[in-house]
Amino acid sequence: MAFMPFITAGDPDLAATQAVLHELAARGVDLIEIGFPYSDPIADGPVIQASYTRALAQHLHVNQIFATVRETTANAAQPLPPLVAMVAYAIIFRMGPEKFVADACQAGFSGLIVPDLPADEAAELSRICRAAGIDLVELIAPTTTPARTQRILETATGFIYCISVAGITGVRDELPAELQEQLKWLKSQTKLPLAVGFGISRPDQVDSLRGLADGVIVGSAIVRHIGAISESQVPLPTALQNLGTLAAQMVAATHK
Repeated sequence: MAFMPFITAGDPDLAATQAVLHELAARGVDLIEIGFPYSDPIADGPVIQASYTRALAQHLHVNQIFATVRETTANAAQPLPPLVAMVAYAIIFRMGPEKFVADACQAGFSGLIVPDLPADEAAELSRICRAAGIDLVELIAPTTTPARTQRILETATGFIYCISVAGITGVRDELPAELQEQLKWLKSQTKLPLAVGFGISRPDQVDSLRGLADGVIVGSAIVRHIGAISESQVPLPTALQNLGTLAAQMVAATHK
């Protein structure tokens, strides 16, 4: 299984983002999702929402994120894993889909996750992404109907982001029992890898997904360590060590 941590660009600043990317790469993660801060939360729980607020307070611009990722990719001591942008469609629309996709490719992104873009309206962006050679990863929730799932699978590439719960992001003690049945059914419908996110925070939660999911996404538990830099004045090296330890544990659990 693949391990995919999520981080927020610009929290607490872009220099820290670069350091976090290097740390996660050194720990052997398989893919990194980079959240583009946005003022209106889209299924984001309090931890990720707070990280977006901290980043936006610095008047962060999309072009700064692209420049940081491009610089980090070019100067990395070891190759970074594939990078996927988690970005609201409002940001893409404002820049223009073709320009955003072109800039994302140039920066080094391999895929986009656009949580507020319905499958019914994803055809144009899907076409642009395919032409540019970048994946458009789409989300399927527990409440997604079979008919709607089929429409999503028509435009999705890269992998499917399987939302484990009908709710917001955040750490949870256990995953819902019905998730396994959903994953089994999805496996029968698509050859795309299935990555599970929302609520996963510990290595022991991986075992229940083994053989069903192809990847595990951890957001809030990672972002919480980075947020400690701003909220509790924890120094950057300590935060990097803490999130690096969690990342290493998750890598070990998923790569069994």
